[in-house]
Amino acid sequence: MKRNRFEMVVLSFLGALVILSLVIPQLVRDEGRIQPLALSVLFRDTESSGWAIGRQGMEQAADELGAELRFLNLTTQNDGEEQAELLRREAEGGAGALVVIPADSVALSAILIGGGVSCPVVALESPVAGGAGEVVLDNEQLGRRLAEALLEDWTSGPVLLLDTAPGCAGVTARLEAAEEALEEAGVDAVRVESLPEDGSADWMMTFERSATLRTAERKEAEGLSFALYGVGGSTAITAHLERGTISAMAAWSDYAAGYLAVRQAVEATREPGRELEPLPFFILRGEDIYAPEYQKLLFPVTS
Repeated sequence: MKRNRFEMVVLSFLGALVILSLVIPQLVRDEGRIQPLALSVLFRDTESSGWAIGRQGMEQAADELGAELRFLNLTTQNDGEEQAELLRREAEGGAGALVVIPADSVALSAILIGGGVSCPVVALESPVAGGAGEVVLDNEQLGRRLAEALLEDWTSGPVLLLDTAPGCAGVTARLEAAEEALEEAGVDAVRVESLPEDGSADWMMTFERSATLRTAERKEAEGLSFALYGVGGSTAITAHLERGTISAMAAWSDYAAGYLAVRQAVEATREPGRELEPLPFFILRGEDIYAPEYQKLLFPVTS
């Protein structure tokens, strides 16, 4: 009887060892596995098709650095209040880092300076105070250079400046610099919130990609004849430049911008962020599209 009981204890002990031999390696593997960083990207648009190339760059950086991306749009274009609430919600919901294309730079700066968000926040396109870093252009220089391209063609009449994102510091800086350059040249610059209903304009400037695309589409659809100068390097905007709907545009590498923004956000979770130089940009006309030096800029090849 005692012998049977002893054998049962031994067998139970051996069975426990077998179970532990199976479970412990799995526990060690799970503990050693690096969990992907939850990273939310907040656009200031109602849809992000204009950022398609930028998203490719973001996804490439996320794959390399072990981040899991979550893309979020607004329900109302450039609604700073909605974006601020979305920023808080994502941070409180467990995001490890955030990349934001600011709709209202001042409002977001107030939140970050006030310590309203605990995770690193990297701004893309427009600078934001209190963040972990930024990936931006020299927006003032861009606006001035775009105005200079228009002045090369200008003959007479006022130039309409489409003011579609007054809360976005980067876009506003472009507009103000263009306005100053035109006025210095003796050209009447008029700010408008939208293209006149009757399409009556000779010269038009836009300073954000969505406004550039909408204006080009309307010009083409209605057969309007004004000269359009805008920004962006998306496939759709580049096609309008090629067809002559857009006379000149400021373009930069959206792929590089997206890649650098995600890389900076991931790195900010591990160590203090590094300050980056402003992204380079180029003023392009239709004849420049297929020049070898602009091929990777406008048509990046991704795997």
